[in-house]
Amino acid sequence: MVSMPSEKSSQPSWLRLAPGLFVFLWSTGFIGAKFGLPYAEPFTFLSLRFALTVVLLMITAVILRLPRPAPREALHGMTTGVLVHGIYLGTVFWTISRGMPAGISALIVGLQPLITSLLARFIGERLTWRNWAGLALGLLGVAMVIWPKLNIGDQGVSLEGLGMLFIGILSISIGSIYQKRFTGQSSLVTGTACQFAGALVISMVCAILFERFAINPTAEFVFALGWMVVVLSIGAISLFTLLLRYGNVSKVAGLFYLVPASTAILAYLLFGETLNLLQIAGMVVCMAGVALVSQRR
Repeated sequence: MVSMPSEKSSQPSWLRLAPGLFVFLWSTGFIGAKFGLPYAEPFTFLSLRFALTVVLLMITAVILRLPRPAPREALHGMTTGVLVHGIYLGTVFWTISRGMPAGISALIVGLQPLITSLLARFIGERLTWRNWAGLALGLLGVAMVIWPKLNIGDQGVSLEGLGMLFIGILSISIGSIYQKRFTGQSSLVTGTACQFAGALVISMVCAILFERFAINPTAEFVFALGWMVVVLSIGAISLFTLLLRYGNVSKVAGLFYLVPASTAILAYLLFGETLNLLQIAGMVVCMAGVALVSQRR
């Protein structure tokens, strides 16, 4: 059995800043997708992102003279990568590239904390009534933020797309539990490299089967790819790994309730998308929900 650090065990003081930074960085992924997907097919885009990330992390491991992960450790890391990155990001990018409105995608992604919390019971985590109330409040807040942007009549909405998104959310939920259970002691650099190596296998297979590796290397595409490699794949995922290592899976998952609100603010600042009173109220509800989820017994 792999030992897992408890929530109270030697948590670095600087990690208190990690949740807010993680939410901000993860939110920029939707902005990066908006910049990059018009210039590359989704699985081709992800394959480039994953491959470059693996190369950068391997170079870092060599420079720091980090030991190679044991075969079992590498296998656990690759399995985590398939679930958390390969399948989850693959389904999200694929549905967006097929015209699924971002609002509906974000609303379904908002189900992840609930699903993760239900699955976390299998590794012995228990939530209080305050935590469950927080999860419900968070879901309500996400709906309030996304509701003004929903357009059920959009052509991009399909049962196929909705089904793919649900598969993606189930995948990252299972992956979060798996990562907490089996990769708690892995090196941050080599462990993350193994994760993206596993994700690369999935994206490359899908790209070979369904795409033509078509890329239009515009400045926007290069910027989006670089941002996703350095800021998302290395920065945000490293924070996610640390949060899981030192914290409770359900509480870490609750942070995803803040992502749609954070994304809406970024879209307002970068693209001039408006925010109405309902969305602002939804952000407040999201924050209240996360606060309840984060409370200890």
